[in-house]
Amino acid sequence: MRVLLIGGGGREHALAAKLAASPLLTALICAPGNPGTAAIATNAVLDVANHSAVIDFCRIQSIDLVVIGPEAPLVAGLADDLAAAGIAVFGPTAEAARLEGSKAFTKELCDRQGIPTAAYGRFNNAPKAKAYVRQQGAPIVIKADGLAAGKGVTVAMTVEEALAAIDDCFEGAFGDAGAEVVVEAFLEGEEVSFFCLCDGRTALPLTSAQDHKRVGDGDTGPNTGGMGAYSPAPIFDAAMQARVMEEIIAPTLSGMAAMGCPFTGVLYAGLMVTDEGPKLIEYNVRFGDPECQVIMPRLRDDLLPLLKAAAEGALGDATARWTDDTALTVVMCAPGYPAAPEKGSVIGGLDKTGAMDGVTIFHAGTATRNGELVAHGGRVLNVTATGSTVSEAQALAYQAVEAIDWPDGFCRSDIGWRAIERER
Repeated sequence: MRVLLIGGGGREHALAAKLAASPLLTALICAPGNPGTAAIATNAVLDVANHSAVIDFCRIQSIDLVVIGPEAPLVAGLADDLAAAGIAVFGPTAEAARLEGSKAFTKELCDRQGIPTAAYGRFNNAPKAKAYVRQQGAPIVIKADGLAAGKGVTVAMTVEEALAAIDDCFEGAFGDAGAEVVVEAFLEGEEVSFFCLCDGRTALPLTSAQDHKRVGDGDTGPNTGGMGAYSPAPIFDAAMQARVMEEIIAPTLSGMAAMGCPFTGVLYAGLMVTDEGPKLIEYNVRFGDPECQVIMPRLRDDLLPLLKAAAEGALGDATARWTDDTALTVVMCAPGYPAAPEKGSVIGGLDKTGAMDGVTIFHAGTATRNGELVAHGGRVLNVTATGSTVSEAQALAYQAVEAIDWPDGFCRSDIGWRAIERER
């Protein structure tokens, strides 16, 4: 099969590495890809916002399947246009991608389908949102309704912090994504990310992960796109998975089908495990980043036929098997992230980490300049390691971090801390 993978971050490098191992693959093209994918695939310059150009490219290259990595092209309807042109595509339609593209849409679906979630209000102006916050009190959660690269959520511990977050949204801090806000009740518990492959009717459970959103050790500082992750999540056992499938995933799929927009692709449920049970925080409609970088190394099966089956509505008999190992990734970032990351600093030492058993480096925001690897984004490298325990995987990952020659880079030093406390 000839596959086109859309995207150029760490998630796409992890997907490319797994796809490249498939015996069914005859060609893998990444658009735009990155220096990491260039070693295992062909990178191509392609304007993915120009859907006609993508369609023409697929026809010229005889592409058998398009895999769309990031959320923005999905929300923009790239999957719709590819399917209309007769090109097989893994990813939801624009209507189905509203599960991520609009938090208010998802909350209303939860209301209709009886899906457990936090109480909320939705607002298109600051005064009404602020009045609701003053009435509810703090802690409380403020969310920009649209896509904000994982940074449009504020968990406000005081009313004043919540009011400031509302101002940020309506004053343009997140662009059009903040034209409407969702204000949610604060949920007590532990967050888990859970992933399923969906073909419109069937949901195939994959596995769980736990992310670290805050930029600083001890979960301090502003939210980011993710500073690290590990998989599986120790608290997410078989009984919890069965409950989530029954109470959250199944009614979501049936509700979307009833609306005439059946969901096909990756359904990523951000969950809070509370004393009352699991509750949905939000949906994403693609693999998480950096969660994908710890899920793919644990998948024992060939990824390509699974994605193909989902795209063709044929997941009914599919299975996905996983190693018993834990995978953990540490995100190395450029100085200034998440506010204003500095680009251009030189990175060395990756040859040393490449020789370490159980370690994989996924490129997230890198480029080449005059033959050298340089930082070209906020989140730059994903240092991923596997081990029999979270503690073992963490120790190996940080050993690899130390081997990388990048004085300007920084990372959290406590990825996996909650699970390691349990192990101790």
